[in-house]
Amino acid sequence: MAKVNTQELEVIKKVLQGFPEGASQSDILEASGLNISWRTLLRRLEIFIEQHEVSVTKAGRSTRYFLIRQPVTPVITKSPDIPIPLSEASKAIFSQVSKPVEQRTPAGYHREFLENYIPNTNSYLTPEDKKLLADMGKTAQPDYPAGTYAREILSRLLIDLSWNSSRLEGNTYSLLDTERLIAAGIVADDKSAMDAQMILNHKDAIEFIVNGAEEVDFNRYTILNLHALLSDNLLPDPTASGRLRNHPAGINKSVFTPLAIPQLIGEMFDLILEKAGQINDPFEQVFFIMVHLPYLQPFDDVNKRVSRLAANIPLVKRNLAPLSFTDVPNDMYISGLLGVYEMNRVELLKDVFIWAYQRSAFRYAAVRQSVGEPDAFRLKYRSDLRTLVNEIVRNAYPYKQASESIHRYAAKISEADRQKFIEVVESELLSLHDGNFARYYISPSEFNRWKETWKVGNR
Repeated sequence: MAKVNTQELEVIKKVLQGFPEGASQSDILEASGLNISWRTLLRRLEIFIEQHEVSVTKAGRSTRYFLIRQPVTPVITKSPDIPIPLSEASKAIFSQVSKPVEQRTPAGYHREFLENYIPNTNSYLTPEDKKLLADMGKTAQPDYPAGTYAREILSRLLIDLSWNSSRLEGNTYSLLDTERLIAAGIVADDKSAMDAQMILNHKDAIEFIVNGAEEVDFNRYTILNLHALLSDNLLPDPTASGRLRNHPAGINKSVFTPLAIPQLIGEMFDLILEKAGQINDPFEQVFFIMVHLPYLQPFDDVNKRVSRLAANIPLVKRNLAPLSFTDVPNDMYISGLLGVYEMNRVELLKDVFIWAYQRSAFRYAAVRQSVGEPDAFRLKYRSDLRTLVNEIVRNAYPYKQASESIHRYAAKISEADRQKFIEVVESELLSLHDGNFARYYISPSEFNRWKETWKVGNR
């Protein structure tokens, strides 16, 4: 591969800084004074796009390039045991909620935590946070009808969000098990009926949001029905699905006691929806719901699941990349919520949210390959991933045999990395398509034979 001229890149970047309203290719060539071809310029611009430093808009024959202004981010620290970079405030919260329960101060529901929040005056996200999230989440269909982008990626979103949200609840289905269940209704023999029900409920709830994108919103109709779909056939009292809680509740491994008076639960629930609906910025809406729905615990159970899917409502409606909680560690997510429950502090959950959205947005971006810093885990196991995917495809393994092969191979991986390795391999298999299989040294005939076997095994 030819070495990229970094001086040319710097010149192009400097030119774009002088065009806040966007520049055409002609503008860039003329202002830069570079003696390069149109094709070379396009390749240089594609590098910036892949690095999420430049965005592009197309309107008919007109194409304009915009420099993405990178926000100044605070200095963060990263513990070797924590995969998500944390601010000092977040580290302090994590340290506090990681203490044994008997060493933490009991806390009740503080209604002023919600009541004192004034939409579009108060904000949990900084302007820099919002700009960063907006740059990551933008798609090519911002002005299309609500839900257009989500419908385009629905088959993948159903699997990703159903699996990750269920995984955060302790569900034991693998990514491949989830794909088979959603795509073909095949229940895993060695998994519980409750795990299968949880995933299928997620599928129904996601389709409810995406297919009804024009109608869903932060109102009782949407959130109550979202709970009914997610809790279907999972609650001891079937009539509790889609109904607000009317009895006291507790939080496992927490010193937080949720609100217990039904009338106040209903009052705070309506206030959450009212304030969420008034917030102008979609990402502030997302995070506001991630904070306040679990904090109130308005339902008998399934509160966190409702908050995770409800958080996607503003993203789906505005054709932004969805939030599928890809790779989010359960302990970090729960610690973030404990910071809200017990301290009314949002910094840790915010760090988790921003990191999670970056992972999700990049997953669904049209340009998914980055020439920036590679994923350290994939780099570490690059040879193993290639060997295993190659074996599965070249031998045209169906689902069950592929899963057995993955787990057998993973036994050789260090225990600390084993589960992550399994997830990465499964994700790679589900992401294979006609344009990327060659990187695994697979021939077209081998890929087509495996694809047919995979389809048959999915019926």
